[in-house]
Amino acid sequence: MRKRSFLAASLVLSIGMILSGCGGSTQTGGSGGGDKPAEQPASSGGGGSAVIKIATQSPLSGENAEMGEDIKLGAELALKDNAEKFKAMGFDLQLLPKDDKADPATGTTNAKALVTDQDVLALVGHLNSGVMAAAGTTYEGAGLPVVSPSNTNPQLSQNGWKTFHRICARDDNQGPAASQFIKDSGLESLYIIDDATDYGKGLAIEMKKKAEELGLKVIAHESVSAQEMEFNTLVTKIKASNSQAVFFGGMYAQGGQFLKQLKDKQYDGMFLGGDGLDNGGFVTAAGVEAVKLARITSVAGDITASADGPAWVDRFKTSFNRDPGAFAGYGYDAALVVLNGLEQAIKDNGGKKPTREQLNAAISATKDFKGILSTTTFDEKGDNVNASVFIKSFEKGAYPADQIAEIK
Repeated sequence: MRKRSFLAASLVLSIGMILSGCGGSTQTGGSGGGDKPAEQPASSGGGGSAVIKIATQSPLSGENAEMGEDIKLGAELALKDNAEKFKAMGFDLQLLPKDDKADPATGTTNAKALVTDQDVLALVGHLNSGVMAAAGTTYEGAGLPVVSPSNTNPQLSQNGWKTFHRICARDDNQGPAASQFIKDSGLESLYIIDDATDYGKGLAIEMKKKAEELGLKVIAHESVSAQEMEFNTLVTKIKASNSQAVFFGGMYAQGGQFLKQLKDKQYDGMFLGGDGLDNGGFVTAAGVEAVKLARITSVAGDITASADGPAWVDRFKTSFNRDPGAFAGYGYDAALVVLNGLEQAIKDNGGKKPTREQLNAAISATKDFKGILSTTTFDEKGDNVNASVFIKSFEKGAYPADQIAEIK
C-alpha cells in the first residue's frame, strides 16, 4: 500500500442537449506511436456528424441496480456536458448503456455484442469486479479501452491487459484501511464475513491480512452466498464469539439485511464494510437504528466536499430527478477521462475519428486529469496513482454517510 496520510473530514441515446460546461480542460498526451493506424470507418449521425458511442456496463436491474444506475447516469451527464464541443469537431456523441445484471455471464455476453459495433470506442464500467474479470478478455481482444469507476479487485490490473483502467483505489488499499480503523478505534477482535464474489472475498482477504499484521484477533473468516438473506445461524455464532467488530465484504442490499439481523439479536459492536455498502439502499435494508453501528471504507469521496461538487449535485438532480449516489460522480469522472482521451486522440489523428487503439493510447497517457471528484494519473498497469480511500460513518442513521477521514 502507498504511504498514507489521514486528512480530517472529507443508456442507444443521442446526446442532443447540453447542460452547463464541465471540466476536462487538462489534456492527455500521446498517441499510439509507430505507424499511424488507418482511419476507422465512420457512420453518420444527425447532420452528417460521425457517430462515436461510449458504452456503459453496470447492473440496471436486480439488487445492485441503484449503484449501477448511478454509474450510467454519471456517464450520461458527462456526455451531455461535452456534446456541443464534440459536435463542433464533427462528432455525434452517443451513450450505449448495457445492463450486466451484476452477472459475469451477462456482462461477457454484452461485451461480445459491444465490441462488434465499430462505433463503440470505449466503455465506462463495470460496477462489480467479478463481471469485469469475466468480460475483460473480450475487451482486450477487441482493443476496446475500459475506464472503471469502481472495480477494486487488485488482480484486474495484474492480468496484462492494456485496455483496462480504473480511477478508484484497490482492495489492497481499502482492506488494510479498514483494519487500521478498527485498531485505531481501540478494538481488539473481529469476525469477517464475505459474499464469495471476486469483490467481497478479495476485499475481506486484504482486510484480514492487515488485521493479523496489526495483532487483531480474527475470530473467524466465513463466506456466504451473495444471494443469502437469512443469517440467523451466523448471527448466533457471532454473538457467542463476543467479537468486538464484524467486517462484511459484499454489497449494500445483503449487507443491510445482515446488519439488521445482527441488531435484532442485540449485537452492539462495530459493523464495518467496504464501498459496496456506500449506497442509500444500505440504510433502507438495515434500518435507521441498526445502520448507526456501521462504519465503512469507500473508494468514493464525498462530492459535496469538492469545490464544484454542490453545483454538480444540483445539476444531477435537475437532470435525473434523483439524488446522486456515491458512484454517480465516479461514473461522471470515468466518462470525462474517456472524453479527455478522445479529444486528444482526435487531434492526434488530424481531426478524424480515431481507432480504439489510438483512443486507448490517449487514455493510458492520462496525467493529472481533474474531474469533479478525482484526479487521475494512470500507471503502466492502468491503476490511478492518485486514488484515495475514505472512512465514512453512518452514526447519524442516514445517507450519505459522513466522511471522517481520507487515506492517500
